[in-house]
This record gives sequence, structure tokens and C-alpha cells, in this order.
Amino acid sequence: MAGAKNHDYHILPPSIWPFFGSMSVLVMAFGAIMWMHPDATPAGGGWVFLIGLAGVLFTMYSWWANVITEAHAGDHTPVVQLHLRYGMILFIASEVMFFVGWFWSFFDFSLFPSQLAPIEGMFPSKGIEVMNAFELPLLNTLILLCSGTTVTWAHHALIHGDRDGLKKGLTLTVILGALFSAIQAYEYAHAPFPFGGSPYSSAFYMATGFHGFHVLVGTIFLIVNLIRAHRGDFTPRQHFGFEAAAWYWHFVDVVWLFLFVAIYVWGGWGAPVHGG
Repeated sequence: MAGAKNHDYHILPPSIWPFFGSMSVLVMAFGAIMWMHPDATPAGGGWVFLIGLAGVLFTMYSWWANVITEAHAGDHTPVVQLHLRYGMILFIASEVMFFVGWFWSFFDFSLFPSQLAPIEGMFPSKGIEVMNAFELPLLNTLILLCSGTTVTWAHHALIHGDRDGLKKGLTLTVILGALFSAIQAYEYAHAPFPFGGSPYSSAFYMATGFHGFHVLVGTIFLIVNLIRAHRGDFTPRQHFGFEAAAWYWHFVDVVWLFLFVAIYVWGGWGAPVHGG
């Protein structure tokens, strides 16, 4: 029969979201440039940026809603699910390389302080007090480790058909993620050094700040899955959306462990501790 489907792949229908998302990113970029250069561009750059950002967020919501609809329609065959997993693995790999850049910067500054001669050739620079790694940073480490166990609990509950355990595990993970973000915001508000002014503070805030942003994104990812779990989505055999969120959360956990050891513990070794 002409036009009959004789394969396990899902051929996507034409979609406006790639074009709409690209145009939104372009508007957001123009708005950011205008916002950062108010003397050389027309006024209202902040509003242009926000309009572009709203377009990007709307694209994300609509496009992923279409993916969920495809899953409910049975279009996510085992082959399609496998390739979705490949895509998520490659995305996480790209995120790993993103953080490699910040670790590289931090280790370059710390292992070769002589290149920082204009700033006394010391790392951290003289006069900088570092945060006590075994206070709030250690507490946040324990919180993220606990969140890794709760999301694993939720995953195993889903696989075994325990929807109540799925909801409880996801709820606890979301609470722990929000608690981590709140503690990090408090830590930043009481940090003994500003964002700029020294290689140490710049490397510290860029690495830990981008990780904090990833925690926020991961928390939103989990909240969406919690809403879907309450709606009755996911089955023991088909739950890629949840699986992708769990993988992303474990990635966030592992990155934090490296940050805690490398930046908080090793990076501040021997430097004066704030409040110590």
C-alpha cells in the first residue's frame, strides 16, 4: 500500500518551532547587545531581551508539549526511545565539556600563580578570605547527595509500578533542590569577596554560579515530571522524560562533588577562612 509505514522510526510533521525559536534567540541576542551598550544603541534593550526570552521559553514549552503528545500517541517506538537517549547522553557530554572549561580556568590560575604577577602572583590573592568548606558547602553537598538517592528511589518505584513512591521521591528531590538553591543564595549574599576584582573570585563565581543555574534548571525539569506523574503519565516501559531528568540530576550531583573538592576544599587550602 502506497504511503504505508513499514519502519519503526517516527517521521516528524512540519513544525514552526525551529524557526520561531531561532527568531526568538536572535531577538534575545539583539536585546542583550542593546542592553549592554545603551550609549551606542536605541533605548529599550532590556525589553527587547525579555521579549526574545519569552519567545524562547514559549518555544521550549510548545515543542516539548508536542514531544509528550507524540509519546502518548505511540510514536515513541523502542528505536525512537533509544535515539532520544542518545541525544540526552550527547547533551550531558556537552555540558561536561562546558564545566571542564571552568575547572581548567581555576586550575590554571591556582597551579601557575606566577602568571598573575600584576595581582601579586598569589592564588587566592593576598587579603582574600575564603569560605569555610565544611560549613554551608558541606551541608549543600549532603543535600545534593540525598537528592540523588530520592530521585533514584523515584526511578525504581516507577519501574516497579509504585506510583505513590514515584510521587514521593520526586517531591523530596524537588524540595532538596530548592533548599540547595536557597542555601547557595544565602552563601553568595554573605560571601567575603565580590564577584570581580581577583582571578579567584571570578573563577569561583563562574564555576559555582553556572552549577547553581543548572540546579535551578534541573529542579524545574523535575517539577514538570512531578506534574506529569500526578497526571498519570509514565509507565514502567515508557518513561524517557523522567529518565532524562534523573540523568541530568545525577550529572548535577557529580559536578558539585568535583566543585566541592576542587574549589572549596583544595582551592582554599591554606588561605584565611571567613569567620575563622
